[in-house]
Amino acid sequence: MAADRRGNSEGLASSLASVILDTNFLFVPLRFGVDIFEELERVLGRHIRCIVPRPVIRELNLLKRDSNPSFQKEIDFALELVRRCHVTDGDRVLAGGVDDHIMRLAIQTGYPVATNDKEFRRRLRAEGVPVIFLRQRTHLELVGRMK
Repeated sequence: MAADRRGNSEGLASSLASVILDTNFLFVPLRFGVDIFEELERVLGRHIRCIVPRPVIRELNLLKRDSNPSFQKEIDFALELVRRCHVTDGDRVLAGGVDDHIMRLAIQTGYPVATNDKEFRRRLRAEGVPVIFLRQRTHLELVGRMK
């Protein structure tokens, strides 16, 4: 029995961990050479289902419009990673932007958030949301308790 990166499983639903990915986290593989999918499985100790809220995709596409060609390539790579993830509905971002959308989703679902944004990590932790981030540019680390 196995599960793929999209969470399609054959009897492994109970051992599947879901993680919400922030925009900046999608740049980790290209910038630091870290396989986020393998590392997330290592950190969580089970198969994973990565969740990317649709507003993250919109944010990547907006960034791409006004960026230089080298950053556009990074964004294209990040968008390719999204293909390996489950995209949530909810195209509309309410007041507060993408970070607030992710925070509401994390609080609602109890899923941890993978982000490298220091301030956002603090806000998430203040709300009791577990956070996964890149440590020492080499590996991921989980802070907080999983539900």
